[in-house]
Amino acid sequence: MVELDQFKGILNSYEEPLKEMGIHFDLSGKEKQVEELERKIEEPGFWENTENSQVVMKELKSLKDFLEKVSQLTTSYEDIGVLIEMAYDENDESLVPEIESELTAFQQGYEEIRIQTLLSGEYDKDNAIVTLHAGAGGTESCDWANMLYRMYTRWADRKGFSVEVLDFLDGDVAGLKAVTFQVNGENAYGYLKSEKGVHRLVRISPFNAAGKRQTSFASCDVVPDIEDDIDIELNDDDLKIDTYRASGAGGQHVNKTSSAIRITHIPTGIVVQCQNERSQHNNKEKAMQMLKAKLYLLKEQEQAEKVSDIRGEIKEIGFGNQIRSYVMQPYTLVKDHRTNVESGNVSSVLDGNIDLFMNAYLKAQSMEE
Repeated sequence: MVELDQFKGILNSYEEPLKEMGIHFDLSGKEKQVEELERKIEEPGFWENTENSQVVMKELKSLKDFLEKVSQLTTSYEDIGVLIEMAYDENDESLVPEIESELTAFQQGYEEIRIQTLLSGEYDKDNAIVTLHAGAGGTESCDWANMLYRMYTRWADRKGFSVEVLDFLDGDVAGLKAVTFQVNGENAYGYLKSEKGVHRLVRISPFNAAGKRQTSFASCDVVPDIEDDIDIELNDDDLKIDTYRASGAGGQHVNKTSSAIRITHIPTGIVVQCQNERSQHNNKEKAMQMLKAKLYLLKEQEQAEKVSDIRGEIKEIGFGNQIRSYVMQPYTLVKDHRTNVESGNVSSVLDGNIDLFMNAYLKAQSMEE
């Protein structure tokens, strides 16, 4: 049977890559780490240090989840091989659809794990802090920023990541003028760094009585949530620190105190804000952490580009600068202009299915390096 020959050829092509995967990820080393962490949990007094125990449990869960994925992939590889041999021996064509389905799922699982080999940047493993800004266009752009926020929260939920809103500013009529949120999960920054840039939406405006097609823009900025101290010196004279009242729901305490913090780094024009914490001190600490992360990334980019060029790229939220277009009218298409990867299912993409674009970006970046 021709199909079986093709399936067997495809499956055999994964034999060596699977072995290399085990070496690359040091699976035996990870298994030893799991044993060590489990012994640590059983030690007396382990749970007394809440902060430390949470870190250990998070690391243990991450290791176990990864080992389970690899184990399932290996089992799937072996099961498909058995199915193919059964179909050959019994000359049973009825097994072809099942083999094809299992092989497709195996390839998708392998690709998902392989992508993790590309997340080797210094801060790829860290949580991510994402800031969305509506572009020119009033309510329409604010609604688009809100749609993007929903897209990323849905994506995070699919990944099993948590989302924490740090700062937001509602639109005058609907949507969001700006929102900053933290995505917590392993490799969150590694994935989300692919989203940095301008996003363009084309649709029939729900806010236009004439039903005209309208183009809206929103920018996405992403920095890692670097927990370690960053070697960035800040001069107090370069900082403008403003306090303001936290917006939105949050109880009487939030509404009556100016606990929210806005920090402007005058030399670069970078602005960071935080209103999530009740304490002004905690908001300032988080805002300073965000500022240092942005300045650190900027410092890295300065080796190849001028600061003015970088800031100009971020500030101009308009046509010609978009990294991705989401077209809902007169046809449906989402296209990433950096990799030329496309999807005709706009609704699915806006519902958080954006791994296709993220993975393509990571592959393209690894080839450039």
